[in-house]
Amino acid sequence: MSVQTNRTEPLEESEVFHILGNDRRRAIVQLLAEEGGQIDVSDVANEIAATESDTTPVPNNLYKSVYVSLQQTHLPQLEEDAVIEYDSDAKTIQPGRHFDEVLQYVDGHNDDHSRVLRLHLGLCLLGLAIIALAGLGLPVVSSIDPVLSSVLLFLAVAASGLYRLLG
Repeated sequence: MSVQTNRTEPLEESEVFHILGNDRRRAIVQLLAEEGGQIDVSDVANEIAATESDTTPVPNNLYKSVYVSLQQTHLPQLEEDAVIEYDSDAKTIQPGRHFDEVLQYVDGHNDDHSRVLRLHLGLCLLGLAIIALAGLGLPVVSSIDPVLSSVLLFLAVAASGLYRLLG
């Protein structure tokens, strides 16, 4: 499903779902996010093998199988989609150009999205509060045009949403 090597255009949502549809690729993204920088492929293989194994220590044949699978399949795809940068000499990976795009779809990594939704909810509630308080005829609030102020708040929500969609 990869489109081209070293791609610069954003990933389509279907491509992100394809990438994250595999447990091992999803684990690579999660481990790299937790590490926050560069990580050794052997450490990634060991973590994935430990997750897949119910025994300690991890059986060597499982570790080798995971390591080969990463080398031959998962790391090349993630690199082709610019989700990671893979140094095949040093056997390390680090986040690529599209890493954050993919990470936002991983559970627990959507803080920015939640923050924007909370902002939108707050603005909508503020607009409703202005309308309600103006309807009660309170002296301070009744001098504010509730329709105009609410329309301005709702326009701010719409502009923010449009910016997020196009950004």
